[in-house]
Amino acid sequence: MIEFAAAAVEGRLAPTTLRLDDHLTAVIGSNGSGKSTLARLINGLIDPTSGTVTVNGIDTRRHGARVRRQVGFVFTDPAAQLVMPTVIEDISLSLRRQHRAKSARTEAALAALDRFELSHLAQRSVHALSGGQRQMVALASVLATDPQIVVADEPTTLLDLRNARRVGDVLCGLSQQVVIVTHDLDLAARCDRALVVESGSVVYDGQAQEAVGYYRGLVVGDRA
Repeated sequence: MIEFAAAAVEGRLAPTTLRLDDHLTAVIGSNGSGKSTLARLINGLIDPTSGTVTVNGIDTRRHGARVRRQVGFVFTDPAAQLVMPTVIEDISLSLRRQHRAKSARTEAALAALDRFELSHLAQRSVHALSGGQRQMVALASVLATDPQIVVADEPTTLLDLRNARRVGDVLCGLSQQVVIVTHDLDLAARCDRALVVESGSVVYDGQAQEAVGYYRGLVVGDRA
């Protein structure tokens, strides 16, 4: 469970009070609206300048490392996450806390790749992957650690339709609590709940399809 208690980031997000405990929550809004700021508060990538954010009762500002062990974060550009030469090495790196022995890390990494039908890429250079493959490997790396919560910040923005659908299917099929920041309104509508963020404030919070309709109205000027 994620709780915002009057959490704000000066100049980027107005004081926000929310309790997020739905399985799938989308965060939608225009570029620069504050939605990525809200997402990054969840795992302590950004600290609130006032108020608090807690994850399962743990304060993100005071105990950021503990929070990040529970919250997996998927970036828009997988290049921000893939830092090792090969796919198997990159997945293994994410497992260094869970498995101290190299053989155990390798075995767990192969299992993570197999889960997403990526085993054939194990020895491939991360620089030789297609955009869709890179995002799937980045997602597999995050999920290999079995986080309790997954936050994905515009995970389909750089992908074609086929790969965007694949990543969306994986995220929507997870058993964990998932928060998805997205411009893909079809993906947002598949969620249980959606937040509409505009000018640093959450202006709508409700059932996902209704929230998407509200946002569409904002875009065409039906609501000010």
